[in-house]
Amino acid sequence: MSHTRSVHLRWTAEGQAFEGRGAADRWITIDGDSTEGPSPTESLLLSLAACMAIDVRMILEKGRVPLRSLEVELEGDRREDVPRYFHRMRMAFKLAGPGPEHGAKIERAIDLSRDKYCSVLHTLRPDLDLRISFERV
Repeated sequence: MSHTRSVHLRWTAEGQAFEGRGAADRWITIDGDSTEGPSPTESLLLSLAACMAIDVRMILEKGRVPLRSLEVELEGDRREDVPRYFHRMRMAFKLAGPGPEHGAKIERAIDLSRDKYCSVLHTLRPDLDLRISFERV
């Protein structure tokens, strides 16, 4: 299996809107104005949220933790000065299905994703202040 990933991006000829695709060959819109789709920075937040959610779901499944739904809310604060990278993020997992007895397994799944598995997170700046919480709903 190749560890190389590639994407294709093309301008739509409208404002800041671009279309991109990966291996699935399905086009998504990324828009610098956030009109036709998420902006590049919003896309980064979505990628991080999805990466960690996939890890957490897989780890909980292996741990036989019941899961009916999983949602992630992620906010990021960017620097005022250029380069305007994210310096702080707050991530909240909302899980339906696990009971109170599964709290330690949820924490472990989040910790494993954050510390070991999430390649998107490990691609970001090492000084990123990431605060993660979870709640069972």
